[in-house]
Amino acid sequence: MIDLPTDVAALRAIPALTRAAAFCEAYSLTRPIVMAPMAGACPPALAAAVASAGGMGAGGMVGDGPDGISAWAGKVRAATNGAFMMNLWAPDPLPERDPAHEAALRDVLAGFGPPPQEIALAAPEDAFAAQCAAVVEAGPTVASSIMGLYPPDVVARFKERGIRWWATVTTVSEALMAAEAGADAIIAQGMEAGGHRGAFDAARGEAQLVGLAALVPAVAEAVTVPVIAAGGIATGRGVAAALVLGASAAIVGTALLRAPEAGIASTWADAIGAARPEDTVTTRAFSGRLGRSLPTGYLEAMAAPGAPAPAPFPVQRSLTAPMRAAAVKADDLAGISAWAGQSAGASRAEPAGAIVERLWAEALAEFGG
Repeated sequence: MIDLPTDVAALRAIPALTRAAAFCEAYSLTRPIVMAPMAGACPPALAAAVASAGGMGAGGMVGDGPDGISAWAGKVRAATNGAFMMNLWAPDPLPERDPAHEAALRDVLAGFGPPPQEIALAAPEDAFAAQCAAVVEAGPTVASSIMGLYPPDVVARFKERGIRWWATVTTVSEALMAAEAGADAIIAQGMEAGGHRGAFDAARGEAQLVGLAALVPAVAEAVTVPVIAAGGIATGRGVAAALVLGASAAIVGTALLRAPEAGIASTWADAIGAARPEDTVTTRAFSGRLGRSLPTGYLEAMAAPGAPAPAPFPVQRSLTAPMRAAAVKADDLAGISAWAGQSAGASRAEPAGAIVERLWAEALAEFGG
């Protein structure tokens, strides 16, 4: 068993591959590569393929109820005995509603899909409690949080079940809060990441866009738990760089979306493969929360002069749901929430297991292995 020191200075002095090996041993992995929990693009087949290749599979469960959480975990376990993570969002209080503003948004959305209907929102705390209970019952290797920290009672229930807690952060101050709250590992999410930003304070998403090369070493110097790098990692060189910066493992998301197991719309997959780093944009137009996406017709309309600003989360997410569902069904990029990180163009259309194996082989080559 590899024992690591608990002193920050001593931890920084450990060779990158030794740190990664200790992480793999702790989580029964053979490769320090973790799948990003991409809600809506993390079918069981994709998570199972990553786990079977020696990485850690993942599921983004924010949009699932207890039955969906249970079914997803059951399908993954039926396909692999590898490790997997389940991710939930820390709940936000319900925002104030503005009927006139929402009507203006429905007018824009009607040009890209079925006209959105009036929406009713339930108390988020009730849904979150039911999701947490389902995750405890499912018993994944890891439960990860984003958009804030889990309440202490939820953390205690996870740990009683033997489920380790990873907290997603976007700043050093958030990392310190997570470590103090008992996180077993810190996911340092750089601004390069595709999908939603994990900022604890939703209103500060744009103001706290810290790049991975600055964030990872700063977090690694601030905490003594393992750091996992996320954001714009789509090559073995990127994995190696994350380890050199102080991470114990790397999270990949967009790099897996062109795998056949992901099953995303072909127009989205093709656009990912053609994207340059400067081609992605940050937007709140899909959900009300800041995220990084490929440009689409809907995003262009929402950015036009005079267009209404996005509603707060989860109002905006509910309003865009009919458009997003119809666009996926029609394979029409204009209305798809086409999340993608800044290294999207480095992704390849190959099986997920082969991607994991290739990334780690390329990373080892960077170390001369």
